[in-house]
Amino acid sequence: MLRLLVAAALVACCVAPASAEDKKPPMIGHMVYFKLKDNTPENRKKLVAACEKYLAEHPGTVFFSAGEIGDEFKRDVNDRDWDVALHLVFVDKAAHDKYAVDKEHLKFIDENKANWAKVRVFDSELRSYKASKK
Repeated sequence: MLRLLVAAALVACCVAPASAEDKKPPMIGHMVYFKLKDNTPENRKKLVAACEKYLAEHPGTVFFSAGEIGDEFKRDVNDRDWDVALHLVFVDKAAHDKYAVDKEHLKFIDENKANWAKVRVFDSELRSYKASKK
């Protein structure tokens, strides 16, 4: 009888409907790495400031950061072929798609692209994860 109850409990767990969290659309991570033609410290700071001016307040953004490459990170695994990083996380793909055509985003591109040697964009679907406090 105990085996039957355990088996029934396992089946119930496996076929139980997904939680509301599981049904939510994934957040979208939008990570951009800029290699500048003229990568002086002043030009790197200028691009970070432009990111902050035009991109930090977009509706649907749950996380924003922009910064220069860290000189102290020189392990063999570190990709150092960039000068400025932009990291955005959007609440969902719809917010990401609106951002892509938003006038502030397009103005940012227009005003800064002349100094871009290369731009790499990494978009990903993200699940929420709460880290344990160890």
